[in-house]
Amino acid sequence: MSEHRIRVDVDDAGVATVTLDRAEKHNALDRAMFDAIVDAADRLARDRRVRAVVLHGDGKSFCSGLDISSLGENGGPSELLAREDGHLANLAQRVSVDWSRVAAPVIAAITGNCFGGGLQIALGADIRYATPDAKLSVMEVKWGLVPDMGITQSLPRLVGIDVAKELTFTGRILSGTEAQSLGIVTRTVEDPLAAALDLAREIAGKSPHAVQAAKRLYDETWAGNDPAAALLLESELQVSLMGSPNQLEAVSAGMTKRPANFADPD
Repeated sequence: MSEHRIRVDVDDAGVATVTLDRAEKHNALDRAMFDAIVDAADRLARDRRVRAVVLHGDGKSFCSGLDISSLGENGGPSELLAREDGHLANLAQRVSVDWSRVAAPVIAAITGNCFGGGLQIALGADIRYATPDAKLSVMEVKWGLVPDMGITQSLPRLVGIDVAKELTFTGRILSGTEAQSLGIVTRTVEDPLAAALDLAREIAGKSPHAVQAAKRLYDETWAGNDPAAALLLESELQVSLMGSPNQLEAVSAGMTKRPANFADPD
């Protein structure tokens, strides 16, 4: 990571807060920001203490998209589109799709501008909270481009193809309220960061094995075309949980109405 762009803090409850830290540029994406986001996702994917992640932007905006002025630096677009050995996605795509590699749920808190690549990063999260007046756009057509940061893996799970095409062909700006009505945003709230942290703490209080298994179950089967494989995965995950220490702790805590004390995954 060549420059400071991201802050990552993990509290005692296992809630990780990831802050895009380029407020003076509305957290626009230059090469250093791409590297920093991928590095943060990789660190959290390997940290077994993490039970929930909140992703947000410092300052007025979540992320205003690509920093066009930086395109000629550090190899330019060709560097972003290169795939390293062992990775399905290229660097530009990994800032979105790598959040699926984090076993814990990821919640994006959206304020201000969430344009182009910034929207695709937010779509890579499991849940999105936004202010009613947040501004969201699949904006790449403005620059004569197509969205290419993992949107094919995220947007089809949220909207119909006609909605995806309309938004992509026009690049029009949605409010947080309209984005919620379309299913792109999970919920609108006046303070997305506070609401996301509250949700993350609630999730962190559940069995991490159960939560992480549920994320895997949906990520691997949602809108899939293999019902047999999906049903088999349900059973396999359930068998792995039944009788495990955290599952027994969940039952014991529920029966005695006491806070549960769950162990971190190995």
